[in-house]
Amino acid sequence: MALIVHKYGGTSMGSTERIRNVARRVAKWHKAGHRMVVVPSAMSGETNRLLGLAKELAPAASGRAYGRELDMLAATGEQASSALLAMALQAEGVDAVSYTGWQVPVRTDDAYTKARIESIDDARVRADLDAGKVVVITGFQGIDAGGNITTLGRGGSDTSAVAIAAALKADECLIYTDVDGVYTTDPRVVPEARRMERVSFEEMLEMASLGSKVLQIRSVEFAGKYKVPLRVLSSFTPWDIDLNEEATSGTLITFEEDADMERAVVSGIAFNRDEAKIAVLGVPDKPGIAYQILGAVADAKIEVDVIIQNVSKDGKTDFSFTVHRNDFEKTLDLLKTQVAPALQAADVVGDTRICKVSIVGIGMRSHVGVASRMFKALSDEGINIQMISTSEIKTSVVIDEKYMELAVRALHREFDLDQAADTLKR
Repeated sequence: MALIVHKYGGTSMGSTERIRNVARRVAKWHKAGHRMVVVPSAMSGETNRLLGLAKELAPAASGRAYGRELDMLAATGEQASSALLAMALQAEGVDAVSYTGWQVPVRTDDAYTKARIESIDDARVRADLDAGKVVVITGFQGIDAGGNITTLGRGGSDTSAVAIAAALKADECLIYTDVDGVYTTDPRVVPEARRMERVSFEEMLEMASLGSKVLQIRSVEFAGKYKVPLRVLSSFTPWDIDLNEEATSGTLITFEEDADMERAVVSGIAFNRDEAKIAVLGVPDKPGIAYQILGAVADAKIEVDVIIQNVSKDGKTDFSFTVHRNDFEKTLDLLKTQVAPALQAADVVGDTRICKVSIVGIGMRSHVGVASRMFKALSDEGINIQMISTSEIKTSVVIDEKYMELAVRALHREFDLDQAADTLKR
């Protein structure tokens, strides 16, 4: 039978009753003959509670020493939920054992609070699997070369699960969450949005990077790199649902593309409210100007998204780009105090009332006129486009945030996403 990795989010582990239901679900898979590894998140709200205590005790603290202790603290949330799940499995008559990331070990770099996985030693886990045990491994954490506990950042349990699945060469990694799959867009914005049965890694990677919150982007990158089949499905279906039905539910994220997938010109609509736009006005139009502006921004560890340089007029040009809204004030201050004076720029202006809306689909490779359809649909609704960014399988626009939901609904309708219920079927 197959080697399967299950990952359960915080809401799935939110109470003893929910943990008991997770144990029953895992036991069902185990008793059907599958070799099971489970990666749980901390109980819902626990990580925030712990980090809140840290902030209360040391509100202005920062630096590596503080980061190390934050990781020591935050890692305990997953340790508690893993031990509780192993106990619940044992109560279901299943031989189960839990491990922290450092016991496996999951080796990472030493970037506290946002570490990256470097390697996983699978010997101990394989030995337990060979002995017929279910292995529960804490998500979100590992250990660096100095023996210090590290955490992978928000959503890191997804990445842990995929990395463990890759190391074990698992047949599939199932991500159980509070939604029943990946939708063409957020059903809260477009009630007609439909669940996709299959989506390619490329599409999921774009959607994750463009604002879709279903999966953490690093987990999708990992899955694509190591070709780990991912399935997103709901943990709130009855635990005793038929195994074959459960194994084919949700959305399969696959590296195998087929003709049916390409028939859909656009597979999904993503959006992001967390962007802000900054423009450096009246800078000299000469080689190196983009580097002088963005180099300083990059040195400040600020990520830039959409970039536009206007046509030169009288030897001057305007240079615009977007950043995360949390970085807006920092970026604006940096440009006004350091960059603009050095470049003799006329002004630096910004706008936080913007959003980014994107269409995504591998079918865009083989269909022409997709972007023009997008622009016409927005024009018909009276929505002005401020910036445009494209790649082979996506087109993004920056618009006024007050038009975001209108834009998403218009594009969902334009590309018939509510009517293509069988587009992504085999």
